[in-house]
Amino acid sequence: MSLQEVNKRAVLPPIVSRSDKEFLESMRRYIITETKRVGCNEEGPADEYYTIYRNVFDKVIDYVNAYKSILTSIKKEYDAFIETIKKGRKTAFYLHGKLKVLAAEPTSLVYHHRRAIQLEAKVRLIENNSTDIQLQIDEMKQMRAEYDKKEVKVCASTRQLWRPIPGMTLQESVNLDALNKYKQHLEDKYIKRKQDMSTEYVPAQKKADLDEEMAVLLQRRDAAESLNRDLQFRFNELISLGEYEKAACFAANSPRRILQNIGTMNKFKAIGKIRGKPFPLLLFFEAIFSRSQAFKRPINADLTLEGIKCGLSEKRLDLVTHWVTQEKLTFSEKAGDIIFAYGEQNTYQKPSCLALAQIIYNECGLHKKALLCLCKQGQIHEAVEHIQQFKDCTPDDLIELITTCPQIELIKCLTQERDGKPPFLSFALAVLHLFSVGLKNVGVKLLREVSKGGKDVIEHLVMGDLFCSLEKWQELANICLQNGFENLFNDIMSILRSQAGVSEISEDDSINLMEHVFW
Repeated sequence: MSLQEVNKRAVLPPIVSRSDKEFLESMRRYIITETKRVGCNEEGPADEYYTIYRNVFDKVIDYVNAYKSILTSIKKEYDAFIETIKKGRKTAFYLHGKLKVLAAEPTSLVYHHRRAIQLEAKVRLIENNSTDIQLQIDEMKQMRAEYDKKEVKVCASTRQLWRPIPGMTLQESVNLDALNKYKQHLEDKYIKRKQDMSTEYVPAQKKADLDEEMAVLLQRRDAAESLNRDLQFRFNELISLGEYEKAACFAANSPRRILQNIGTMNKFKAIGKIRGKPFPLLLFFEAIFSRSQAFKRPINADLTLEGIKCGLSEKRLDLVTHWVTQEKLTFSEKAGDIIFAYGEQNTYQKPSCLALAQIIYNECGLHKKALLCLCKQGQIHEAVEHIQQFKDCTPDDLIELITTCPQIELIKCLTQERDGKPPFLSFALAVLHLFSVGLKNVGVKLLREVSKGGKDVIEHLVMGDLFCSLEKWQELANICLQNGFENLFNDIMSILRSQAGVSEISEDDSINLMEHVFW
């Protein structure tokens, strides 16, 4: 629709009222504006036209009061007519599509029939090809069977004459050395296979036996678990009734020590202490340790450690002593350390604790800690025999020992000859170490003991020292001079100067005193 046609249709009878003219002008502008906005053209009516003019009609009805009812009726009929036209267009469109489908059905049927004929021809062709291929296969099988029959008649040795040996080149197959080497390789491989057959493979009957054995073991496990549950129920029942002594005896006498474990111990520990009654946890350990001799295996290290802790916490060193010396337990380094520390805190019971700790350390093979226990008990000669017996103590270990246990008698035994054998430790190094770690009083006592023996004793120490240099002995002489041992200083310096090939000792001299012996 052109703009001129719109303008023609917008022409209304002249109205004198100014407001009516303004209203009609606004309607005309609205029609022109909306028509341009929706892009209507002259090709024919469209839904946009109906919408625009319907809106204009509604505004006119709202504006006119005198003819509102008549105009409303006209608009209603107008809208009904438009809806009828729309429905007719939709019905025509649907029927047109259905007509096309009906017209195309005969053609589709013809195409499907033609395709079915083509597929049937193709299937017959494939079947014919399959038949030909099967005939060829059967013919080849027959030829193969006839060839195999002819080949069987040929001697096996004859075949090997022209077939190459697997794994060998043609040159190697005619070389006697290479053939012997390859033969040895095959024999080794054969022996290896036989060994593998005996170690890595088992007969099927063996598997059946193992399955049967597994079934028996599973039955035993189920029975043990059932027994364990039953015992735990009885054991828990005794605890709930407050029968702690009976519960402890019940755990100690349980079959195969089922109840002698950390879990049972924790149940007794959770009870705590009861005023006026024995400690339940201690009752548990007394019961299981007293029954330990009845079993082949000793009580494990964890329970042993916890039992020793419990006995010491209750100040029952007598019980711990009995357990360690008489019962069948499993000792550990931690158990020995706990008893050792308890003795350090309780002076009156220290000797007993040192003896118990020594037993545990010896049982665990901790010879250095056992040696320390002997020294702290004052058993110096036993300690020296211990060193001679095990021979795993280095000079550094002995220096650490005299630092921890600075006893005059011990140091003298370590720095003196024994049955013509050299000392374990250098006297000069021992004294110098004591002065360096703040044990000056012990060092002074040693110097005083040595000075009483005169120059002969000093000379014997110097000449028998295989570990200390001239520099260290001169340093020891200076310490003697600083601490008031002038005679001892003079004796040491005199001995050092009198050595063969030595005229003066300087601070830079680090030659071993016994070096001249080996030259």
